Amino acid sequence: MPLKSSVLIICTVLLVSLTGCSTQTKYSAKPVNRYGATPEQVIKIAKSMVGVRYHYGGKTPKSGFDCSGLVYFSYLQVGITLPRTSAGQYSASKPVAKNSIRRGDLLFFRISRGRISHVGIYLGNNRFVHAPSSGKKVSIGELDSPYWQKHFVRGGRFI
Repeated sequence: MPLKSSVLIICTVLLVSLTGCSTQTKYSAKPVNRYGATPEQVIKIAKSMVGVRYHYGGKTPKSGFDCSGLVYFSYLQVGITLPRTSAGQYSASKPVAKNSIRRGDLLFFRISRGRISHVGIYLGNNRFVHAPSSGKKVSIGELDSPYWQKHFVRGGRFI
């Protein structure tokens, strides 16, 4: 009987001590601009990637980029860590209406199946840099084109 009591006490102490590990630490889900990054810095990096090949899941110039990988990489270079997917970037960004979009904002598109499936970085003058699709390269798109107008959802801001 004393052995069972000792085991019971040890198990209770372990259970109580482990309960503290499950407490969630509160933190901001929004990316933080710790280094004073500017939209111009993000744009410069993104534009320097024009010509890099498209690669689904890619997030570096060496591997190639998909659309959200290009955005992720460009912001990471200035010290801002964004979610990795276009849907995650959409959810984490501050919504911006089309008539309020500024240089460096993200542009979100719904290409198919009702979900956010494409993202680019706004350059100004209705132009944006993006990694379009398989077989293509990072390029500059025109927001005024009928295709992009049809699929545009909203802008998003991080800085």
